[in-house]
Amino acid sequence: MNPARLAVAAPFAVLALLAAAPAVAQTAPAACPVSAAHVAANDGLTRSRAAVAGGRLTILAMGSSSIEGVGASRPELGFAPRLEAGLGRRLPGVEVTVVNRGVGGETARETADRLARETAAVRPDLVIWQLGTNDVLRDRPMDDVFADFRRGQAILDAAGVDVLLVDSQRLPGQTDNPSFRGRNPALAEMARLIALEGGRKRYAVHGRFAAMADWGGLERGGVGPDDLHLNDAGYACWAEVAAEGLAAALR
Repeated sequence: MNPARLAVAAPFAVLALLAAAPAVAQTAPAACPVSAAHVAANDGLTRSRAAVAGGRLTILAMGSSSIEGVGASRPELGFAPRLEAGLGRRLPGVEVTVVNRGVGGETARETADRLARETAAVRPDLVIWQLGTNDVLRDRPMDDVFADFRRGQAILDAAGVDVLLVDSQRLPGQTDNPSFRGRNPALAEMARLIALEGGRKRYAVHGRFAAMADWGGLERGGVGPDDLHLNDAGYACWAEVAAEGLAAALR
């Protein structure tokens, strides 16, 4: 083919390939129970509601590997991009941006260390702080965890942002990993304490641990083969549950 004609034809070939590619499913799997009940506003989210009324909502997502998206088969199938899409569908006319600043392996200490820098850079209306799982799996004393948590709270309060806390995740009941066996009671206790602290501070709370109890119909209960990180179905379900509850609180 003539090189000039090839140069013109190439963009059309790329567009044809993109059009033929299967669309990424953004909605929850059929086995996922989507309910707004897993997000408690706790009389917070004032700034975020004003942002929605103004037509633009910016969210900073902080936490560890489940915020980063470890376990998803592609980056766009992780929690943050799916949450952005889910909120966009539920809040028509609102430009929703979710900035992913998850770092795998972090505890509450490392996330608190980054909060000031990340919040200043993004200038969000709402900060999602996912915490608790790694702290439990590393056997950190609760007093240490909540000292870090309150240090982070001071930073967030000074920044004047809304906060949505995401509690610990549920691990599979049957696992070959000895480090994960019998951890769910401690993870449930962490979730309970996070909910209490959220109510005290008027931070919104997303009860991920409780939501995951209903994921029995998902592939491997929404958890990947390492028995820790979510799979594509788990991320899709989690994002839709979070989007449903958060959107209901922001309307």
